[in-house]
Amino acid sequence: MPVKSFVFNPLATNCYIISSSGIGAIIDPSCKSQDEIDQLLEFVAAQNLEIHHLLLTHAHLDHIFGCRAIAKAFGLEWKLHKADWALLEHAPVQAQMFGMPFDTPDPPGDALAEGDQITLGEATLDVLHTPGHSPGSVSFVNRSDSYVVAGDVLFQGSIGRTDLWQGSLPILMDSIFQKLVPLGPDFTVYSGHGPETTIGIETQTNPFLTEDGGFTL
Repeated sequence: MPVKSFVFNPLATNCYIISSSGIGAIIDPSCKSQDEIDQLLEFVAAQNLEIHHLLLTHAHLDHIFGCRAIAKAFGLEWKLHKADWALLEHAPVQAQMFGMPFDTPDPPGDALAEGDQITLGEATLDVLHTPGHSPGSVSFVNRSDSYVVAGDVLFQGSIGRTDLWQGSLPILMDSIFQKLVPLGPDFTVYSGHGPETTIGIETQTNPFLTEDGGFTL
């Protein structure tokens, strides 16, 4: 299942398009400007993809700038974990805090939950609830191709911040060690910011995951 990444908006947030057999999903529409929105739509058109799913790893502002425009373009609703619905609904307040203009998104569609499966052509994404960075953070796992789209849960050499609304360091570390690490060292991690990495690299070198970091469970 191919993974195409884009880096959008002033906070350099990753947006992903994943597809199988011509059926695609857009994860985290971080596109803020019209030019960024056009880049996303032009890629979909060039690849002749049918977008069947609009998915959010979580609903922090930098991941949802393009929610309204992309939902309108494809006539679909965004899906996210119910614990983050309040974040999406109060997105204008988030925007005011950062002093950024924002196009208020429509209400979300179906809620995502642990154990859900997203079908894309011949491939499947498993939904893991991985809270800590936000209460409704989820990760999307492709077991056949050994990768996970983890949002802001785990980064190359770091982890998601936990000083935002309902963030929790103990809960985040539990999500990492109980949900992501068991996927195995060969799993590629596509994060919400920065380059891709692997579970193996992070368990060996990430200071938050090693014994020296004091967070191992």
